[in-house]
Amino acid sequence: MVESITLLLLAALVWLWFDSMRARERALLSGKRACKRDGLMFLDETVECVALGFARDADGRMALRRTYSFEFSDTGNNRRNGSVVMLGGEVESFYTEPYLIQ
Repeated sequence: MVESITLLLLAALVWLWFDSMRARERALLSGKRACKRDGLMFLDETVECVALGFARDADGRMALRRTYSFEFSDTGNNRRNGSVVMLGGEVESFYTEPYLIQ
């Protein structure tokens, strides 16, 4: 019995890790695309998971909501913050700090 529970717990952790890597890659791609579209520089080529929780999707099912932060620059000599919120495997929202349009 203990072996079965341990095996199920291990399988759940492996699933969570793979699902988190997939969501991270989508958040990274979303941040890069948005910065390129707006003429911004996506800095450090990375995103960082800063929040993880549960939320309901549009169909009412429970899904993991992850918030990823990243840094971008509008002038090349500053750093500004942005974030991507993923609900399940889809982008729920995208935010960048206000910046000057050149």
